[in-house]
Amino acid sequence: MKFPVSRYITSFIVLCLSYGSVYAQNSAKVSGVIIDSVSNEPIDFASVTLLTQQNNQAVKGGQTDEKGNFVFSTIPAGTYILRASFVGYNAFEKKAIQISQGQHLSLGKIKLSPAASTLLKEVVVEGTPPAMQMGIDRKVFNVEQSIVSEGGTASELLANVPSLSVDMDGNVGLRGSTNVRILIDGKPSALAGTNINNLLESLPANSIQRIEVMTNPSSKYDPEGQGGIVNIILKKNVRTGFNGMATVGGGSYHNYNGGLDLNYRDEKFNYFGSYNYRKRNSPGSGFNNNWYNDGTSVYNNSENARKGNSHTVRLGADYFLNEKTTIGLSGNLNIRDNIRTEDLFYSYFGASGALNGNSTRNTAQDEDDKGYDINLDFKREFSREGEELTANVSYGRSKEDGIQTFKQTATNEAIPIDRDRINDTYEDGKNTNIQIDYTLPFSKEQKLEAGYRTTLRYDDEEQLSDALNNETGAYERDYNLTNNFNMDDIVHAVYANYQNKLTDKFGYQVGLRAEQAYLNTEYISWDPNVAPEDRITKGRLDYFRIYPSVYLTQEFNHDQSVQLSYTRRVNRPRGWMVNPFVDVSDPLNLRQGNPGLKPEDIHSFELSYSKKWDKVNFTSSVYHRITNDVIEMIVDSASTGTNATFSRFQNISQNRATGIELISQITFSPNFDLMANVNGNYQAFKGSEDFGVPENSGFAWDANLTGNGRITKNLRAQIRGEYRAPRVMAQGEMKEMFMVDAGLKMSVLEDKGSIMLNVRDIFNQGRFGGTQSTAQFTREFQRRWMKGPFAMLTFSYRFGRKAPEQDERQKRKENGQDFQEEGEMQ
Repeated sequence: MKFPVSRYITSFIVLCLSYGSVYAQNSAKVSGVIIDSVSNEPIDFASVTLLTQQNNQAVKGGQTDEKGNFVFSTIPAGTYILRASFVGYNAFEKKAIQISQGQHLSLGKIKLSPAASTLLKEVVVEGTPPAMQMGIDRKVFNVEQSIVSEGGTASELLANVPSLSVDMDGNVGLRGSTNVRILIDGKPSALAGTNINNLLESLPANSIQRIEVMTNPSSKYDPEGQGGIVNIILKKNVRTGFNGMATVGGGSYHNYNGGLDLNYRDEKFNYFGSYNYRKRNSPGSGFNNNWYNDGTSVYNNSENARKGNSHTVRLGADYFLNEKTTIGLSGNLNIRDNIRTEDLFYSYFGASGALNGNSTRNTAQDEDDKGYDINLDFKREFSREGEELTANVSYGRSKEDGIQTFKQTATNEAIPIDRDRINDTYEDGKNTNIQIDYTLPFSKEQKLEAGYRTTLRYDDEEQLSDALNNETGAYERDYNLTNNFNMDDIVHAVYANYQNKLTDKFGYQVGLRAEQAYLNTEYISWDPNVAPEDRITKGRLDYFRIYPSVYLTQEFNHDQSVQLSYTRRVNRPRGWMVNPFVDVSDPLNLRQGNPGLKPEDIHSFELSYSKKWDKVNFTSSVYHRITNDVIEMIVDSASTGTNATFSRFQNISQNRATGIELISQITFSPNFDLMANVNGNYQAFKGSEDFGVPENSGFAWDANLTGNGRITKNLRAQIRGEYRAPRVMAQGEMKEMFMVDAGLKMSVLEDKGSIMLNVRDIFNQGRFGGTQSTAQFTREFQRRWMKGPFAMLTFSYRFGRKAPEQDERQKRKENGQDFQEEGEMQ
């Protein structure tokens, strides 16, 4: 099958460039950066308005980005007033700003001074940040307004972000790839242990401020992840005085949550802390049916549940040593217990189709997890504008202790079953991160970034397995499944990025990152029948790589630009991918890691076009990704005695993915807006003769649509729909999936409180499934971890101090007198 990608790419480029030429005009532009006058820190999402000097009419308005920057384009020549404000700060106003035709006026740094703290009767949040903002190498999604995710987890929130998807195993996908690097506040989280999905399922959605999606991150960032990087930024209040918010909620299947966020800031210190509790219960179901070449078949239906309690504590303080130096110390603690049960019901059929018997297997897992990390941050600004030095040192540790029990019975003695079993598991992980970044600007358009980073991760995993001896009635140690596995994952990196403009409209950024990586594994058998010198098997992966990144950007008038980029990336094997422990949860479908895996080598190309109209923000990308040494879970055998399948991670040559992504945000009126995302890609797996995997290719697409509406002054509604079309895998195809979520949010108690009701998976279609084919059998499977629809009711209450000048602003908003462009830079 051939897909005429080149024809579509050529047409796309011609369309983009033609559009820029048609609309090119000589219009003016105004830019600047909003900062805190005390700490010199940028103020993200500050409100900025440009008004005419003659009649005080607002012509442009919006919020600053995550670095405090704002840009207003397509401005007629004239005299203007600029106003800037943010909760907890005195308003800023600059008059008599002369703007000439075609001029690009930079106002530089605009300092907002903290307002005198005055206890008021109400607290309001000024404006609403735009749902999406664009950076040179990322898209920033402001998720605080996601009603449909309220009361949920980080996993559920990520599933509502355009470009991202989350499967039923909690794996985050980006543009058809689930090899995505997940960062918390720009760093790998030590709280997660070897499985980031466990942390995402326990992290409350309301603790997240924004999510950054980097499909082609620059050399400054870790090149880990085939699809790119997802950076989760946690909330950290910066308002002057004392502020806080309390939250409590409950929902279907006895799910509950609650939390308290506190913050106090003065001229020298900013203290912040939070506590969140979550009680989770997720009942699910599924099936796994196998048809073998000898004509026999085994049908497997399952009922499962995941229950648990999670406690998350975050404490920290920033010390403003002087106007240009800030030191921060923070820590996170996560304690959770997980109770997972699964009942498997097997039906065995002979070659003639007759039922030979049934079997039932009950699995129960009780696990206690705890993790913490400590972070020391330093930031120093120098006399030259934009020159700064930042550093971070963090250390974290996570532990897991669990007991897993298996019991199986059969109606026919001829049916092979696994013996009753008890597994005692233990995991201890340590993670250290050391990072230094330096930025040196030579001019407004020219700068150099350089830095160093070391990550050290050590994991010790242990499993003791005892199987029931039916003759004696006692449990005996099974040394085939009793072992110890240690892993050292070490990466040392240096990088440099250079950014400049050749013309007023054409700029570039080039970078190089050099990494020396080690992956040392040690498998220890405890079998007394094995000679001591043969009990330890060591593995070592030692490689040095250079990761370049190139960005070429052409700007046009009328807020449009085209960018071409290339980056080299890597997907390192880690965690359960390399752990050789055999997962016996389903004895007819065994799984195992592979300590001999090689890292994937990824080359990513992307062409992006963005355009802004008065009410529309549009961005589109054509991308091509080449992945060598692809890591896939390969089903490569079926036992003739038991018909048990065996799956193992393997490297299988190459995968090529070519696609197009469209994202558009449309504001129809101050009371209604839409955000739409469509992504289509063509995947081609070369396969592998060594593992009997044939070539496989196909086109897949997915789309989501989110609508936000204001029904009354105090009542807002949100609805989101998502569709994922069938897509190819290395050994089969994933089935389609469709989900719809909806929510309502009502402001109460004079805007100090809010009541939110959301329902997820309204039509009960949230299923994850597909088919697999090998030389020995064919499989159809389906899983779901939450039976829909699922409803959650949440109440939040805000309290604290704000700047007095915000009262007038709130009155203007309530009377509908605020400028309509608020929330977007135009």
